Amino acid sequence: MTDLATQRVVVTGGAGFLGAAVVEQLKARGCTEIVVPRSASYDLTELEAVRRLYRDARPDLVIHLAASVGGIEANRLNPGKFFYDNAMMGIQLIEEGRRVGLKKLVATGTICAYPKFAPVPFKEDDLWNGYPEETNAPYGLAKKMLLVQSQAYRQQYQFNSVVVFPVNLYGPRDNFDPTTSHVIPAIIRKIDDALRAGAQEIVLWGDGTPTREFLYVDDAAEGILAACERYDGSQPINLGCGREISIRALAELIAATMEWKGRFRYDTSKPNGQPRRALDVTRAQQLLGWSARTSLEEGLRKSIGWWQEHRAT
Repeated sequence: MTDLATQRVVVTGGAGFLGAAVVEQLKARGCTEIVVPRSASYDLTELEAVRRLYRDARPDLVIHLAASVGGIEANRLNPGKFFYDNAMMGIQLIEEGRRVGLKKLVATGTICAYPKFAPVPFKEDDLWNGYPEETNAPYGLAKKMLLVQSQAYRQQYQFNSVVVFPVNLYGPRDNFDPTTSHVIPAIIRKIDDALRAGAQEIVLWGDGTPTREFLYVDDAAEGILAACERYDGSQPINLGCGREISIRALAELIAATMEWKGRFRYDTSKPNGQPRRALDVTRAQQLLGWSARTSLEEGLRKSIGWWQEHRAT
């Protein structure tokens, strides 16, 4: 087992939503040498910036969380950017890490990498049994290439890298921007706006039937650090909570939690996205000794409270 307190760690994306939770938990484990590269100083899509990061930071461990990412509309508008940015960042970090003798790299994939019609719950062995859902396929495939690279580099170079596949994340400090947010912060913000405006109707995309699984951000950070501490292999590992819920039921749950009595209208001219998403998390339990601890109800209360406290800023 790796003692993270003894490691010099680079966390790409460490100032972001998931990254901030990972950095907090690294500190709680006694890690004092944490480098969080900012994109203004290190554009990780540029090879020279990646090389400079390794020279400057001299890490033992890289946790690669940086990503170009967004909801259905952001994916629809930026398929080329999402593919290029995510592929180049990960591929170059792994290649240059190999070149400088990095001890270990842990990267996050995405549930968007799974085939559109993968059997539910998604098992890691089904990752290659079909093409991803079209609206986010470029992003999903770019992240899946990191798994290919991880396995190839372990085989040829004995390079130690791990790729975990988290389900949809949510929690405090999430992105609540109405143009780029994912479903939970988007619904929270819409309901909060409706409460303050006295509105009795909210429009949501699709027909409400797709199902999703949601993982609280602190639980995801624990899973990633468990991979850093306890796993040295290139089998993909799902990180999820094991609970599937429809978008319609999710919206009703958030509305009840926020005590909004209005109605939802579903705009069926807008895409649903993948029909179902839920993960088999057996491998994470077996190889990492990890399971999610935060219920959806508890996580939603914390997310709503954070937004209501910070909305002004």
